[in-house]
Amino acid sequence: MRQYFGTDGVRGRVGEFPMTPSFAMKLGWAAGKVLGAEGIKEVLIGKDTRASGYMLESALESGFSAAGVNVALVGPLPTPGVAYLTSTFRADAGVVISASHNPFYDNGIKIFGQGGYKLTDAQEQEIEAKLQIALEGGMECVSSEALGKARRVDDAAGRYIEYCKAVLPSTLSLGGLKIVVDSANGAGYKVAPAVYKELGAEVVSIHDQPNGTNINADCGATSMRNLCAAVIEHEADLGIALDGDADRLMMVDHTGMIVDGDELLFLLAKDAKSAGYTGGIVGTQMSNLGLEQALTAIGVPFVRAKVGDRYVMEQLKATGWRLGGEGSGHLLSLDHASTGDAIIASLRVLTSLLNQGATLFKAKQGMVKLPQTLINVRFASGGGHSPLDTPAVKQVVADVEASLGDQGRVLLRKSGTEPLIRVMVEAVDAEQARSCAQRIADSLA
Repeated sequence: MRQYFGTDGVRGRVGEFPMTPSFAMKLGWAAGKVLGAEGIKEVLIGKDTRASGYMLESALESGFSAAGVNVALVGPLPTPGVAYLTSTFRADAGVVISASHNPFYDNGIKIFGQGGYKLTDAQEQEIEAKLQIALEGGMECVSSEALGKARRVDDAAGRYIEYCKAVLPSTLSLGGLKIVVDSANGAGYKVAPAVYKELGAEVVSIHDQPNGTNINADCGATSMRNLCAAVIEHEADLGIALDGDADRLMMVDHTGMIVDGDELLFLLAKDAKSAGYTGGIVGTQMSNLGLEQALTAIGVPFVRAKVGDRYVMEQLKATGWRLGGEGSGHLLSLDHASTGDAIIASLRVLTSLLNQGATLFKAKQGMVKLPQTLINVRFASGGGHSPLDTPAVKQVVADVEASLGDQGRVLLRKSGTEPLIRVMVEAVDAEQARSCAQRIADSLA
């Protein structure tokens, strides 16, 4: 079991263990030692727009240097941009300082290995073992002549923009499209609007003025209200929302309706099948049953992985398939990127729409989502106790499942990044889904 790494790296409230400068330095040292044994010579470090990123960046730089690993600093850049540059710069590893969709007062550290792929569970466990040595006072610095050196990469954003633009076929243009882009005051605030503009679209850019504390604040892929309103106000063709580190994509059609990750994944799967794709789709335990039903109807296999894009990736590697994702907007297209990439996923959707001559509203019609209610219940972490183990909770869950029968499903899981129990109930009837989810949530309170 991993103690510090969750489903998406190490994450927590800044200033509280483990999101402290001391911990970050020791994590950098431990990662440098472990990956160094695999031949690592240089690591790229990128970040989102949180003010705390500067502090953690400096601490990580010190840790890697003490382990004898060189560091290349790329500044604010989307998580998938760091993954891409890790590969193209022939770096041995990449680090992103971001808490993704969390509020500004949280931050996190996630590590990519060679090729821009997230580390395996085994690698993270090995790093944690070395980290424990450092936390107990056993961190040793290499000799002065062996210390790692640091440099800044000045053209990182430009390189990533050109990479993204190449995803749209050269025979197509976004000319004539009006797009509202919500960058969540996050890592994509410069590169995302630039990509769509340079491909010919008229871009209305919102939430693109980060100040260190407004990332994800009532904006972006986790708060769509403002984008929906902006699409209507500006009479745009569609809206695109990123989260804080730009690895999640949500969209809005011209009527102001949200198009989530499940619907976008269906659209991409349908387009891929028409182009000759013979593989299947990997979703998660949280994927809407309507997605599975729609894929079955067009003859595309579907399997569910554990929640988290890292587990979707593992299933894709195991099956040899190329497409997968989550309803939250993590979309993986391995023909174009090694990790979830909101900008690239949006360009794949736009390519499909242009090829069909269809609006986003029309293209999504092949899938009917079942009503799904998700309630997050916060619990006191520590002590090793999980509310899910309580007999009373188990009885309520059993009663709800019996009432749903085969016309719905229940999923309970602990968040990998926060002290939350996620309660999801899916049913044919929206009110039934809501009342059943609330019943379970009340039993957890």
